[in-house]
Amino acid sequence: MIEAVVFDVGETLVCDDRYWHGWADWLGVPRHTLSALVGAVVAQGRDNADAVRLLRPGTDIAAEYRAREAAGQGEFLDETDLYPDVRPALAALRAAGVKVLIAGNQTSRAAALLRGLDLPADGIATSGEWGVAKPRPAFFEKVIEFAGVAPEHILYVGDHPANDIVPARAVGLRTAHVRRGPYGFLWAAGPEAGLADWRVDGLAELVDIVAG
Repeated sequence: MIEAVVFDVGETLVCDDRYWHGWADWLGVPRHTLSALVGAVVAQGRDNADAVRLLRPGTDIAAEYRAREAAGQGEFLDETDLYPDVRPALAALRAAGVKVLIAGNQTSRAAALLRGLDLPADGIATSGEWGVAKPRPAFFEKVIEFAGVAPEHILYVGDHPANDIVPARAVGLRTAHVRRGPYGFLWAAGPEAGLADWRVDGLAELVDIVAG
């Protein structure tokens, strides 16, 4: 029985187009160039921030992030960044009687922006607030604490097999791999995605899973 559903953020709830377009504009490079490099490093199993480092070797990502914020070109999210199925699926899950939570590898600023969207969720947290990030086991231990129920009654939903599915299973969570975004599609047929309890093409499918 699933009592809590916990969602990853990037490419699970939120399309990352604006995020990477912002970096391209800040660096003064074509958006397609940076997007292509993100795809290349993702395919190699590398940190997606390596795409920025390829364009600007030696870049201090944290320092550049602060500079963007100071220049008024920092992180931003609004309703248009959400995938269309997010609000209806989250609302339907809450109506089904399960706790709906959001926890992903994002900054504290992203957490504040997500809260500002007034999503139908019972709680929002990010790695920036917790001080620990996926795929470390400590992140998913925080997820269990956040949900307040036994791990076998928690369903973690994410697009990244290595960051979401494998480490969540390792601490006893149930998992659902959503096939969207570069990670979700690139590794959808791989062995790590195959470890998920469920594999879905959209969040609406989770309502039946929980009900079942």
